Amino acid sequence: MPTVRVSAEAPDAAILETAAGLLRAGRLVAFPTETVYGLGANALDAAAVDRIYEAKGRPPINPLIVHVASLAMARELAVEWPDLAERLARRFWPGPLTLVVRKADRVPGVVTGGGGTVGLRMPAHPVALALIERAGIPIAAPSANRSNEISPTTAQHVERSLGSCVDLVLDGGATTVGIESTVVDVTGAAPRVLRPGMITAIEIARVANVAGVADVASAGRVAAPAREAAEAPRSPGMLGKHYAPRGRVMLVPARELDAAADTARRDVAAGRRVGALVFTSLGVTGVQEHTMATDPGAYARHLYATLHALDIAGCELIIVEEPPRSEEWRGVVDRLQRATLA
Repeated sequence: MPTVRVSAEAPDAAILETAAGLLRAGRLVAFPTETVYGLGANALDAAAVDRIYEAKGRPPINPLIVHVASLAMARELAVEWPDLAERLARRFWPGPLTLVVRKADRVPGVVTGGGGTVGLRMPAHPVALALIERAGIPIAAPSANRSNEISPTTAQHVERSLGSCVDLVLDGGATTVGIESTVVDVTGAAPRVLRPGMITAIEIARVANVAGVADVASAGRVAAPAREAAEAPRSPGMLGKHYAPRGRVMLVPARELDAAADTARRDVAAGRRVGALVFTSLGVTGVQEHTMATDPGAYARHLYATLHALDIAGCELIIVEEPPRSEEWRGVVDRLQRATLA
């Protein structure tokens, strides 16, 4: 799996053409977006998309997001393009928003987990946009990591998770948003948030000109395995445990930090490695502690990189001080809650 450094500001045309040629030939290319690194394949080539599922060990009912370089490309992948989709795309694209619409027949069923809808996004990263334009095809791309593991925000994270499963990795540096896109279903009369992200439900409601937006993401988080096996979700990131390090994650309200510190102290004394993501120090010697930003954007930008560092350090327990439950923190809290599920 060769990794090639590419400028995020001015991507090299020859490097992009090599990557685009691989995609057109049905191969896998990992590339940076502003959210996380994606594992890309030609979205119109079912055999190529199958390779994504194989490389990730991803359940076949878990749909993929398709990345486009223009509104015109997006419309070609939808059997209908609602006015709501148009308004949201014009406001938030390129950017970390995925729109779920009814899929056109040209989109293979393997992309959508067998469902009748498809998630579309125009990424804001210059490398991602230039790659899609150069390839001339929509690119199906989930996060470039093994299924359920921590999403990658650097090329090195991709290499560590996927090894030789990728034909080329484009290294465009660290991502700037840091968690996956907000996913909004626009197939009904009103928008529904299927996965929260850094674009909030309040912002969606304002553009949609509605009083509020239904948030069905929390229902997906606690879905029973039997239900998961029977129903294909409309969005990735809805199948229970996700975005998780190898060690156990303990999400702790601020009022319970003293008890969490006692747990950390016992684990350290027993020879176990303990990490922590906190706003206020636990005050326990031997804990690999990371003080996190109190701004949700900065917290999200560094969340996965911090979890990767603790994973590499072999932490068996990771204590996370729970962030606020306000709307702007909704995407971060969702990722942390999913990481704690057994």
